[in-house]
Order: sequence, then structure tokens, then C-alpha cells
Amino acid sequence: MLKIWFLVLALITSITITSCTKKEDKEYDHFVHYPIKANIKGIDPIHSSDLYSSTVMAQIYSALMQYNYLKRPTTVEPLDADGMPKISKDQKTYTFKIKKGIMFHDNPCFKATNGKGREVTAEDYIYSWKRVADPKSVSDGFWVFEGKIKGFKQWQEEASKAGKTDYSKPVPGLEAVDSYTLKITLEKPYPQLLYVLTMNQSSPVAKECVEHYGPEYQNNPVGSGPYKFKSWVRNSKIILEKNPNYRQETYPTTGEPTDAANGLLADAGKKLPLNEGVIFTEVVEDQPRYLNFRKGVFDIAEIPKDNFDTTVKNDELVPELASQGIRLGKYIDDDVTFESFNQDDPIVGGAKAKHLRQALSLVIDPQELITKFYNGRAVPAHGPIPPSISGYDPSLKNPYKGPNLEKAKALLKKAGYPDGKGLPELQYETYAGSTGRQIVEYFQQRAALIGVKIKITVNTWPEFLSKQKKRRAQMFGMAWSADYPDAENFLQLFYGPNGSPGPNNSNYNNPEFNKLYDKAAVMQDGPARNAIYRKMVDLVVEDAPWIFNIHRKQYVLTHGWFKNYKRNMMILNHIKYYTVDSALKEQLKKKL
Repeated sequence: MLKIWFLVLALITSITITSCTKKEDKEYDHFVHYPIKANIKGIDPIHSSDLYSSTVMAQIYSALMQYNYLKRPTTVEPLDADGMPKISKDQKTYTFKIKKGIMFHDNPCFKATNGKGREVTAEDYIYSWKRVADPKSVSDGFWVFEGKIKGFKQWQEEASKAGKTDYSKPVPGLEAVDSYTLKITLEKPYPQLLYVLTMNQSSPVAKECVEHYGPEYQNNPVGSGPYKFKSWVRNSKIILEKNPNYRQETYPTTGEPTDAANGLLADAGKKLPLNEGVIFTEVVEDQPRYLNFRKGVFDIAEIPKDNFDTTVKNDELVPELASQGIRLGKYIDDDVTFESFNQDDPIVGGAKAKHLRQALSLVIDPQELITKFYNGRAVPAHGPIPPSISGYDPSLKNPYKGPNLEKAKALLKKAGYPDGKGLPELQYETYAGSTGRQIVEYFQQRAALIGVKIKITVNTWPEFLSKQKKRRAQMFGMAWSADYPDAENFLQLFYGPNGSPGPNNSNYNNPEFNKLYDKAAVMQDGPARNAIYRKMVDLVVEDAPWIFNIHRKQYVLTHGWFKNYKRNMMILNHIKYYTVDSALKEQLKKKL
């Protein structure tokens, strides 16, 4: 009955999306039609902790830096910055020149200019970063600046003590030398600074707009990026349209050797964005996303596990779909999936529950997990760092990697719960989505084999995130995709000061780990830093605040009319590079 219900739900959702889209076909013919896997919680850079909200924000806002769309390995380059920064010899002072003529989107909040967007200045960056630090913002993004920019943490602490935030009070490490010059002074060297300056948390927002919209600003975003906010039907659809006043930016002219052959340089040198806008459709379930891709509603889709065998044969796209102009791309994502234990929780958290967590890690069979839910498109994870990220150690072998039920039972007994006796039912938080629920149910069934009972609660995506940020989730599972190409981005998820509402949602706080993290944080990439990273990983593996599941491989389908797709999960501002061949779309849709 459950499977029948999911099929009916998928069909209803599919019909609803398709019927709505037919009315918009002509109006939005040159738009990118992009499905989002979760319900967006808001579109304000101070809250940019999840991939889905961040993807929407990255089209509206801009930043000092970005990643080159085509080059691999991933390379940082200027965006709002007029060239690379001038860096002092001690690596603690960065001076950025900001391009002239970067304009905020036209919006009624700019009363002084009768709704015309004004120019972005260095002061806008400082104001925006203070918003991230403002205790009243309850931002989950201050970790990118905390303890790095000189005096910023003290600025935040003083605002917290005062009960109000004085934005006129300067931060010692932030200076607008003039309207187009931003000087950043660090407490100590921060090798990841240029990476975090690509992120939404570092994007400039206009004070006038924040004050004009107040709490509703998250639903009325105003940025300086390639797209303007047009509309949002909650839990359904977000429409962004091309910014007519976007600065001069062009499609890259160089990339990898294979890019030209793959047609990825056909638009080299053309002004961005290459399309008229984007429609993000929030579709939580796998089947409606896939079915609507097959009908031509969406330009792109990942292949759900239940459709893989009818879509791919011998690792190639089946002839039926290939004849419709559909293309298959294969990618290895820089990510890790995991089950997390809240270290603040009296049952599963802390040193006394270490053996319980180790036991639960041992019940999972990673190969079975990969076969059942990922069609073989993944590799087991022994630690937090993905294979493609600098700092990964292929020799790492996690001693608590399952399946080993006998060892799990022994550890459970050592934890004080022989055969699960005396252990309360554990509470596991998850979010809507059929495949995700099935994975959690698999974990629930495996845990029952050693006598551990788990109750599953299904939340909306915003509710799920809220429980983590408020430290109310006892257990939960999710994935982390790299924000930037450095193992530090994964290790900071275990750094004590980054606890919720920061990115360390397990609230793991090991003084030895923290000390090693602080030491590695000022070091450049190389063998010495990697040796420290390995010590940090060993600590996390032993303490088991996470169960490390897998690193995923993605098989992605795109329609023939959808051009310039090259997957890289770190590059969030990717929509501007896509183009839609409307004439070819009309032809190919007849074959669907």
C-alpha cells in the first residue's frame, strides 16, 4: 500500500507540475527549468547553510570571488573583485579592488533613486558581513569569518552583551579604504579566505533593502548577481529573471582539453547570463522529478534508483532515451553521506556513549547500502574527506566500518546495553523524500538486529534544519558537499566552536581535535598539513560522532536543447552559463 500511495502521489504531482508548465511554455521558453530537491526555507545570505537554498541565492547575489566554471582542478578567480587581491608578506592583510559599475537590482527599496539600483561599494561588503555576525540575525554562516578577521569575534560578543548591534562601530579587520577598495586584516593566516569569499555568506546586500523589508527580506531578496527575484510560491516555485543591468562578464574561453570536443566552448566569450532566467521547482519526491524530466518539463534530472536499470544499460544510456536527444553525464561528487549523533544528547552523546555509536556504525553494510539505494554508484566512506579532495588518505581503514554484528553486540554490551536492554528508543530525524526514508528504514532494520530500537520522524526540510540548529535532533542523516576544495571544509564540521547553529551540527567538541584544527588552520596545503589532518580524522573515527556511509557518484540526464552543463557541486552560480536552444527544444519535445 505504501508503494501504491507513493506512485499515486508522484502521478498527482507530475500532472500538477506539467499542467502548470504548459501555460508558461511560451512565456518562459528561454528560461532554464531546474528542479530542486527540497523546500526552500529563505533567500537571505545570512542563512546559507544548505545546498538547495544556497543554489537559489547564488544566482541572485554576487561575491568578490568565484570558481572558474570549466577548469579542473577547481580554481578560484575574481568576480566582483577587480583582479586578485594584494596580499601582505605575513599573509594576514588582503586588499581588494572592487569593480566599478556593479549595480544592485532595481527595487522599490531604493527610494532615493526612485527604485533604480545603486552601485555596490566596499561599505556594502562590511555592512553585509556585520549582518552575518549580528547575534540577532542568528546566522548559521558566521563560521566563515569567526576567529579569522581581526576583532570580528569581539565585535560580535560586545553586541551580544549590549543586547543590540551598533553597525556604526568599526571592526578592526575590516576597512573601506575608499568606495572601491576593501582591506581585510586577519588574526592569523587563513589559507581558505579566497574560497569563502565565493560563498553566499560573503555576498553584498543593500542596507536600504534590509531595512525596507525587515523580516520579510528573506522573501524579497535584492542582490547584484545575474538574476533578479521575480516571484516565489512557497513549497512550489521560484522564478528569477535575467538582470538587465548585470555587469560585463563573459563565458570562459579555456577549460579542460575535452571541453571543446564536448561543446562546452561553443559560447566562449559571450556575455553572461546566456538565458533569460530560471524557474526553480521544489519537488521533494524522486519520481515526479524524473517523470517531469521525461516529459520535457525540466531540463535536467538525476536518475532515481528505481529508474536506473531502465535508463542505463552496460553503463550507457538506453537507445530509446538517446534517440530523444537525452544525454548522460557521469560525475564523482565531492561529498560524504552520514548519520549524525547529537553530542549534547544524554543518551547518544559524549564519551560515555562512544561504544553505542561505534556499535551502530558496525551494523550498516556499506556494499548493501550502495547496491540497494545507489545502483552501485558510490564508494564506501571510511572518514569525512572525499577521495577527490586534497588531504584524503586512501590508506585509512575505519575499524568501525560494518557489517560486523558480533562486534557491534560486544560494543553495545560494553556501552551498558546488552542486546539493547535498558536503552531507550532512539529518535531519528529525517526529511520528506522516498529514497531518503528508505535509507533510514534500512538503518532502523539493521539496528534492530542488535536490539536497538529507532523511531523515525519525518520533517519538512526547514523543520529538519531547524531541529539541528536548535540542538533538538538526537540523531539525523544527511550529506555534506564541499563548499571549497580543501579538506578543512569537512574537518570544520567537527570543530567545537562551530557547534550549532554553526555547521558542526553533531556538536562534537574534542579539545585535542580543536587544538590540531587550530594548528592546521594557518598552514598551506602540503604533507605537513595532511599529516595533521590524518590525526584529526583518526580522532573522529574513534569517537564516532558520525557514521560514515558513502561518497556518491552521480549519473545526470540532460535534454539535448540544454547546453553547457558541467557538474561541480562547489560552483553554485552555474545557471548563468547555461543556454537553451528553443528551436531544438520544440523539435525534441515531439519525440518525448
